[in-house]
Amino acid sequence: MAEIRIGHSQVYAEQLGLGANAVDGHNLFSNLEDAVGKQVVRTALDNGINLIDTAYAYGNGRSEELIGEVLKEKDYDRSRIMIATKAAHVPNEKRTFDNSPEFLKQSVENALRRLQTDYIDIFYIHFPDESTPKNEAVAALHELKEAGKIRAVGVSNFSLEQLKEANQDGYVDVVEDKFSLIHRSAEKELFPYLEQNKISFVPYFPLASGLLTGKYQLGQEKQFSEGDPRRNNPDFQGERFETILQAVDQLRPIANKYEASVAQLVLAWYMKHPRISVVIPGAKKPEQVAANAKSLDIHLSNEDYQEIDRLFQGF
Repeated sequence: MAEIRIGHSQVYAEQLGLGANAVDGHNLFSNLEDAVGKQVVRTALDNGINLIDTAYAYGNGRSEELIGEVLKEKDYDRSRIMIATKAAHVPNEKRTFDNSPEFLKQSVENALRRLQTDYIDIFYIHFPDESTPKNEAVAALHELKEAGKIRAVGVSNFSLEQLKEANQDGYVDVVEDKFSLIHRSAEKELFPYLEQNKISFVPYFPLASGLLTGKYQLGQEKQFSEGDPRRNNPDFQGERFETILQAVDQLRPIANKYEASVAQLVLAWYMKHPRISVVIPGAKKPEQVAANAKSLDIHLSNEDYQEIDRLFQGF
C-alpha cells in the first residue's frame, strides 16, 4: 500500500482510511452501539487501514472517545496510526459554527483528552463560520502544529474563496470536501488550486450514501423513512436516481473482471485518482470495513480507470 504525504506536513498515510461518523455518531444515525463502533475501528486497524477520520460532531465527541478507548486496548503502535478530527460546531447550538482562534485551540485540547493522545495527526476546521478571518483561524492551528499538538492543518467545507483566504500564508496542508464519481464539481477549480499549492485532498461521501456500492438495482423503488437523510436527497429521486443506477450498472462487468464488488472497484478508482490522497469510506459494521479493505488488492489498469471516468463524465 502506497503512503501519501499530507500537504507540507510530516504526516504520511495509506490511501485507504476509515470515516468514523457511524462510530457512535448517534446524532447522525439511529441504532448505533458502542461495542459495534469500537469493533469497526479495531477491524480497520487490523486490516492495515491506518487513518481514522472522526469529528466532534460525530456523537458530540463520543466517536473520539470510543476511538481513544480502542487505541488504549491493545498494543497498537500510535506512531503508525493517523488520527484526523475536526471542530467548529458550538456545543448545544444547532448548526452554529465558531472558527475563532480561542475556540479552535480549546477544541484541540478537548479532542486530545477524548482521544487519550498527546497529538492529533490532522486537525480540520469542520465548517466555516461567518465572521472569523480564515487566515487567522488557520494561523491558530499553525501555532498548535509548531507546538506539536497537531501535525497537519486542514479545512473542510470551505468555498474556494474561503480556502484562498485561509491559505494566505501557505499553512493549509489538506482539504476535506464532498467529492465522488457523481459529485465532480471540485475537478474544475478546486483541484487545480490544490495542485498548484501542494495541498492534499480527502473526499467525503465517496460511496455517495450507498449509491456507488451496487446495492440499488435499476427499476427498484426505494422508500426511505422519515428522518432518513436519503429521503430528501436529490440523488435518490426521479431521473437522476435512474441515471446514476444506469452508470453503476455498467461497472459490474469491470468489477467482475477483478473479482471485486462494485464498491471495491469504486474505491480502487479513487485510490488511482491523481488528486485524491486518502479515501475514507464510512462503515456501520465491521464486515463492511473488512470488505472495503479488499479494494487495496485491486490494481486498476489505466484503461479501466479511464473507462470508469468516462461512464461518470456526465456528473
